[in-house]
Amino acid sequence: MRELALPDEILLSVDKAARYIGGEVNAVIKDKDSVNIRFAMCFPDVYEIGMSNLGIMILYDMFNQRDDVWCERVFSPWPDLDALMRKEHIPLFALESQERLKDFDFLGISLGYEMCYTNVLQVLDLSGIPLISSERGEDDPLVIGGGACTYNPEPLAMFFDLFYIGEGETSYDALFDLYIENQKNGGSRQDFLRKAASVPGIYVPSLYEAAYKEDGTIASFSPLYEDVPSVVEKQVVTDVRHEYHVIHRPVVPFIKATQDRVTLEIMRGCIRGCRFCQAGMIYRPTRQRDVEELKATAKEMLDATGHDEISLSSLSSSDYEALPELVNFLIDEFQDQAVNISLPSLRIDAFALDVMSKVQDVRKSSLTFAPEAGSQRLRDVINKGLTEEVILKGAGEAFRGGWNRVKLYFMLGLPTETEEDMKGIAHLAEKIAEEYYEVPKSERHGKVQVNVSTSFFVPKPFTPFQWAKMCREEDYTQKARIVKSEIRSQLNQKSIHYSWHEPDVTVLEGVLARGDRRLGPVILAAYKKGALFDAWTEMFRYDLWKEAFAETGVDPDFYTLRERTEDEIFPWDFIDAGVTKRFLLREWKQAAEEKVTPNCRAKCSACGARKYGGGVCFESTDPVF
Repeated sequence: MRELALPDEILLSVDKAARYIGGEVNAVIKDKDSVNIRFAMCFPDVYEIGMSNLGIMILYDMFNQRDDVWCERVFSPWPDLDALMRKEHIPLFALESQERLKDFDFLGISLGYEMCYTNVLQVLDLSGIPLISSERGEDDPLVIGGGACTYNPEPLAMFFDLFYIGEGETSYDALFDLYIENQKNGGSRQDFLRKAASVPGIYVPSLYEAAYKEDGTIASFSPLYEDVPSVVEKQVVTDVRHEYHVIHRPVVPFIKATQDRVTLEIMRGCIRGCRFCQAGMIYRPTRQRDVEELKATAKEMLDATGHDEISLSSLSSSDYEALPELVNFLIDEFQDQAVNISLPSLRIDAFALDVMSKVQDVRKSSLTFAPEAGSQRLRDVINKGLTEEVILKGAGEAFRGGWNRVKLYFMLGLPTETEEDMKGIAHLAEKIAEEYYEVPKSERHGKVQVNVSTSFFVPKPFTPFQWAKMCREEDYTQKARIVKSEIRSQLNQKSIHYSWHEPDVTVLEGVLARGDRRLGPVILAAYKKGALFDAWTEMFRYDLWKEAFAETGVDPDFYTLRERTEDEIFPWDFIDAGVTKRFLLREWKQAAEEKVTPNCRAKCSACGARKYGGGVCFESTDPVF
């Protein structure tokens, strides 16, 4: 019988106590004495957000398929429990066994968003694990990071023993086997880390050193030993039709998760090549899952969970070639069970509207468009591949189909942006509102509502815009004011609602996304000052970060306000992410010339991902080198 780590008086005093008790349907319980490895899988945010993460779901299921591994889950305690755990000296624990993390062999932390970095330190701190990797001993867990942020792991280098670069299905078995062998032979922690560096995709930051020029840029980055690789290669599942790890029985949360549904990943990668999009670059090449396998998996997962909604997950669902067949199957198969089908990342065309008419209630929800830029010129700069004509046609068809609400997503601060581009956001919103009034009055459904949202551009690693500079906080604010003012001057202004992202969060995200090892002390100082849950608007305190930068002598402007030179060494250049620096630089120059690059199915652009030997790269017969 499991004993809960938290006494009843604490559980009754905190918000959403079900976050901390475990025991959910399909959670995996094993005999800890029968396994060789205990792995704590952490998502550094609250339970309901972490339980929506597909990567966590896949690895949790995959690790537990091994008889010699028990993978458990842990999430960041909300501040109310955080305070009580510190007061009562209760160590952080895993949900399944309710035992403290410090007794585990591995602590794996998913790094999907830079604004969760202080939560990483919270998890280590509450667990009693030394925050700095060099201070850990033989009895401490090995801390390993994975996820999108590991494509620049350097800001967190001092806190992690290892990083896994790429898709988890490929090298974890080799890493676990190596660990078991090292333990059997009486090897030390350092022995294991030295050997782990030879496993494909594994980066051990303590085995590398960086040198800097007088101007602060990187002079060199190299391994400390000859047997440690100078380049770490991204890991890719080349054949998702046969090698993809299928989740059969997802854990069902006790409380409503952010994505409270079955998630069915239909495709990896994206053919579009938007120049601002990191995911579209690092997850190349595009690989499609088998439609028959997806049909069977959908039925199995719905039966195993009792969920009444299924989400078809990918970066661009419309580009999945068997989408009509899959969607029509799901509609026909589950129409009597009132199962809703969610279609994120969908391009609005006739098929999409037809599908959504079938799967949405009579009261239709809003449709989402992501033009990203207000003018066609700027959409060409970012290689969005979406024209105003297509946007207006999609909106018009949606309005004639019964919708009256549209969401529009844009970015401000993109390279080459002008005031006319900013005002173009308001003009496009106005044109969409006007499309609604082209529909005969008798066929309209109330008033039209156009919700415009702008985020601020952050140039991410391994994108063509990684050379670009950012704006100051006050510049971002001024850009938002220009858009707001222009919207107020439109004829249909009352039908257009405008919101924008916080500029201070954007600036910090840019620093953390593009930074190097010198940011480690900044993150540590900010955490010690109280920075936590920075991804939550109500929790974010930029003043603490400013104090941390000042105390550590690090200038955040160095990382955000410089346009990089073509020959500058980036902190992430030691990673081979598939897309070559030569290709990214070519795209950076194409952007400056406002030239559009065709999508991967239309024409191969020789990005470098062809070397993996699978996916869309081998569907094209017209490479360009």
